[in-house]
Amino acid sequence: MARATSQIYDVASLHSSVLISCPSMVRGQQDTPRLHGNSMEGQAPKPQPTQPRKKRPEDFRFGKILGEGSFSTVVLAKEHSTGKEYAIKILEKRHIMKENKAQYVKRERDIMSHLDHPFFVKLYFTFQDEEKLYFGLSYAKNGELLKYIRKIGSFDETCTRFYSAEIVCALEYLHQKGIIHRDLKPENVLLSEEMHIQITDFGTAKQLNEYLIFQKIIKLEYEFPEKFFPKAKDLVEQLLSLEPCKRIGCEEMGGYGPLKSHPFFETVGWDDIHLQTPPKLTAYLPAMSEDDEDCYGNYDDLLSQFSCMQVAQPGHAPSVPFTGETSQPTYNPSPSVDQFIHIHELDSNSMELDLLYSDEEKRILLDKQGAANPWHQFVENNLILKMGPVDKRKGLFARRRQLLLTEGPHLYYVDPVNKVLKGEIPWSPELRPEAKNFKTFFVHTPNRTYYLMDPSGNADKWCKKIQEVWRKIYHKHQSPSL
Repeated sequence: MARATSQIYDVASLHSSVLISCPSMVRGQQDTPRLHGNSMEGQAPKPQPTQPRKKRPEDFRFGKILGEGSFSTVVLAKEHSTGKEYAIKILEKRHIMKENKAQYVKRERDIMSHLDHPFFVKLYFTFQDEEKLYFGLSYAKNGELLKYIRKIGSFDETCTRFYSAEIVCALEYLHQKGIIHRDLKPENVLLSEEMHIQITDFGTAKQLNEYLIFQKIIKLEYEFPEKFFPKAKDLVEQLLSLEPCKRIGCEEMGGYGPLKSHPFFETVGWDDIHLQTPPKLTAYLPAMSEDDEDCYGNYDDLLSQFSCMQVAQPGHAPSVPFTGETSQPTYNPSPSVDQFIHIHELDSNSMELDLLYSDEEKRILLDKQGAANPWHQFVENNLILKMGPVDKRKGLFARRRQLLLTEGPHLYYVDPVNKVLKGEIPWSPELRPEAKNFKTFFVHTPNRTYYLMDPSGNADKWCKKIQEVWRKIYHKHQSPSL
């Protein structure tokens, strides 16, 4: 869909003098006419419109960092006089000149000042001081699209169609201007307060050497998971062609018309898509077997459930190792620990441990675990409270993992074939398990939702055990609905 362009936006150079001549206002600013000796002789000078005062750093209250690039930092700022919020990109002049990046700065400023479309971040003004350049950009309050992809995984078909359509509209506008983005990725697609896209980062994105990814691209190595939407699959196959002239949407294939009329987009209202209410972000997890069912998870519902959870603040929840010991045990420890500690063991890979035990009983349990449990090597000498095989979903793919819930608390997951620790689900007061059906359960964390399936059909037992440990750590400060 991209075509070559030799416009100034892509090749213009920037001399050091330009760095100290940024206009104070980009949109609607006009140069003030100059008076030339005899040309105005005998005439009274006409009053000139008042030029807006150049903005200065002290005009703003700078807040949190929104993002960092290779030679810039984006900070949330509120203008004192108007109360308006902007995302201000701050660039160090010294670093720009040292790294020879002046042309990229000018390219981004020039391109953004020429764009006037709702699906792009707007450049409202620029100003500078002795050491820095400042770009005043529109503030996309909902952050990067990447955050939601990581959190949710695979969007459902409605969400996928809507945001794909908005990106198509944005690219069509951009290419009509003779501009190629060259670094379009989820990190550079922001979401406005109304959840519409706003594309950013023209010319200053950090270039990474993703060699393996590049090799897959040039060899066209990819695969579709089962139950991938058929119309979406056809669209992807027509887009991912090694020959640019055969990609749907390019000029040789008829331009954007055939792309926008593809069956995947048949329900899209293109003319007013920027005015439409975006669909709620919803995860899609297709069933893995005939006796299973598709699962959908709503991101807005998840956020509301997080917000109503009342948990001990970090300063009030003591950070101590979890032992399961009560303050007043109602039983006596015994050398024969199995007589008093209920260990529900299904096989060598699945077990659950009751939480009531003393320090001495914990020592005996750990000794037994270290000697006989093949998964002990992965849990950093923590006592395993529950373990079992699960299918861990990422996107539309699933991989078998051994899930290990331990004191600490920790939730480790291990590759059972290669016997390699693959990762850990991070614990926090916001962690929340959710059973979707007999097999499928979610573990929600602030930055990501983990989609898991218990092949034995005991998803509810996993959720109850995780909740039990959660309550023990966070002093039962949670919503009664959980």
